[in-house]
Amino acid sequence: MTITFLGTGTSQGVPVIGCTCKVCQSLDFRDKRLRVSVHLQINGKSLIIDSGPDFRQQVLRERIKRLDGLLFTHEHKDHTSGLDDIRAYNFMQGTDMPLYAEERVLKQIKQEFAYIFSGHNYPGIPRVNLFPITADSFEFEGIKIQPIRVKHYKLPVLGFRINNFTYITDANYIPEEEISKIAGSEVIVLNALRKEPHISHFSLSEAVDLLIQLNPRQAYLTHLSHLMGLHQEVETELPDFIRLAYDGLKLEL
Repeated sequence: MTITFLGTGTSQGVPVIGCTCKVCQSLDFRDKRLRVSVHLQINGKSLIIDSGPDFRQQVLRERIKRLDGLLFTHEHKDHTSGLDDIRAYNFMQGTDMPLYAEERVLKQIKQEFAYIFSGHNYPGIPRVNLFPITADSFEFEGIKIQPIRVKHYKLPVLGFRINNFTYITDANYIPEEEISKIAGSEVIVLNALRKEPHISHFSLSEAVDLLIQLNPRQAYLTHLSHLMGLHQEVETELPDFIRLAYDGLKLEL
């Protein structure tokens, strides 16, 4: 499996106009974070988790020529608003795009992209097939995917485990019964918004403590805001097996 981080930031993570903080002014490419998303290539299939507002820029940058499906963690706009740009894949592949998400999330997508579902299928609109999922495991093109139920403050969100890879973003609480689904993962990606506590995201210390408990071979932190600090400086504070992810980082698992 090849894992490519399309984006590792949040709406507080992209450089802020007029901001003079050292992250927004940094010339280190690792401090330039688009909205969080990840691309998985596995068994000849191409899957992206979340399509935020930077989706088009991300797939062009990584030259992703084929996309077999989109998987959504939750309905917030920084994870869904790039959906319209799947139309290029519709045209190139000649197929509708499968979307996998919880019923609640699909309902929100139908509202926000009402023109896709209006019944007036004028040429060029995105074409999709909706596949409702729950917290139970399911298959995508013969690949087993195990959802992980987490909480984003009060909002239920899904993380996902595929083989020995677990991906969790937008969370600040994981129930014990869900922790058991993550255990044994070789690589874990977990959100860490900033060093200070936050109402709906893990802080840096909270994420590190949880990862020490889970003890994967390697872990990466994502959904990083510019309040986290410089990539080069923060990494010196982390245990050896935990790194900050950055846009364009590729892993082979």
